[in-house]
Amino acid sequence: MDMRVHDRRRFLALTAAASATPLLSACGTGFGGDESTKGGGSAADDVTGSFDWKKAKGKTVKALLNKHPYTDALIADLKSFTAKTGIKVEYDVFPEDNYFDKLTVDLSSGRASYDIFMLGAYMVWQYGPPGWLEDLGPWMSNSSATGGEWDQGDFFPNLLQADQWSLKAGAPLGQGGQYALPWGWETNVVAYNTEVFKKLGLKPAETFDELREISGAIKRKAPGAGYDGMYGVAVRGSRSWATIHPGFMTMYSRYGLKDFTVDGGRITPAMNSPEAISFTQDWAEMIKKGGPPSWTSYTWYQCSSDLGAKKAGMLFDADTAAYFQAVKGASPASGKIAFHPGPKGPDGSLATNMWIWSLGMNAKSKNKHAAWLFLQWATGKEHLRKAAIEGNHIDPVRKSVSQDAAYKDKMKDLEGFIETFETVVDQTKIQFTPQEQFFDATTSWAASLQEIYGGKSAKSVLNGLANDLAPKVG
Repeated sequence: MDMRVHDRRRFLALTAAASATPLLSACGTGFGGDESTKGGGSAADDVTGSFDWKKAKGKTVKALLNKHPYTDALIADLKSFTAKTGIKVEYDVFPEDNYFDKLTVDLSSGRASYDIFMLGAYMVWQYGPPGWLEDLGPWMSNSSATGGEWDQGDFFPNLLQADQWSLKAGAPLGQGGQYALPWGWETNVVAYNTEVFKKLGLKPAETFDELREISGAIKRKAPGAGYDGMYGVAVRGSRSWATIHPGFMTMYSRYGLKDFTVDGGRITPAMNSPEAISFTQDWAEMIKKGGPPSWTSYTWYQCSSDLGAKKAGMLFDADTAAYFQAVKGASPASGKIAFHPGPKGPDGSLATNMWIWSLGMNAKSKNKHAAWLFLQWATGKEHLRKAAIEGNHIDPVRKSVSQDAAYKDKMKDLEGFIETFETVVDQTKIQFTPQEQFFDATTSWAASLQEIYGGKSAKSVLNGLANDLAPKVG
């Protein structure tokens, strides 16, 4: 899932320190070694002739990977890649608590210890401007480097666009360079305990008002129905950027609310608009009346575990957080968890925020052609279909995999999963404004949410937050 135990302050400190060192002049440029480019263009320009998977035979690429089910599926299939290309893959796997520290240090050093790596789309906003990421656009458009079967049009376009940016703060995604490729992702929806809902005569909430009412009703009534200590809805609450991006930002966006506005290139905080203040107060009240008692310490892990342990009647978070509790034999609640798109906004909106695990290339790699072949294979139809069916790539980034009969057969026993996925997929995107202060801003936002939950005035707290952020992002 996302960077659930990532130390945000350490990441920012490392990035800031690294940014103070001499950096690359532009992404997509070759830098010495056996893949220096002609005339300062992309190394992709040097690949000519007909496409051939064996063109980089004998090369070795090194990957930096985060410990994750997607990584497990990739490693299990690496022999297929080597057999197809003649390229050897060496890799290091690190747990999430220090993965991004390792990646940041390596990218900033210019050593290029790793050619390819995992990153979240938000990290493009940190790693892109200093010139650490290869622009993959020239590789994608070069038919000598990219086989026709890769089929760029098969990706859900909103996912591909999430890793595409002009590197200008506040500029929308979907324009500029392609600095990573979507590999696996999570949409944020509601999962609920069908057994509890049936006993209490409840139906999934279609509006935010209904969600708040149902959350409180479960907390009041579930103990009397045999569910001691059950509360209504699990949502994240720790002082971390990760508290803002799943359920909160999804419902916030469905109300048409923005984190920042952009006018003439100037970025202005918008989380203190009258409408945003009202929504945030209601969100905090929902948690008070229907959330977990120790909400301010809640990460994805506590939310997911409580759903599986029958402590939470609902979860508003990544669908993967519910999936790993819902599969047969995974938890006490398995077999009794269903999926729902969650409440619509006042105008019927199902705008949904997402997290994407992506794959990128080091701009200073000396093995770019081999690295591109690896990225092409790892995001290709063949591997991703296998990863979805035999592994746990449960939210496909490719349309063909999402419609594959074997994939649908695998997911059929998870009530509402496929229907929910198909309902929200086209309305799911990164709802945040791209800018380098993202992690600092959202962590401060989470701290403000805790203060409002603790009883402070939403208007006063959010005005203070906006005033603090304005000079940093503007």
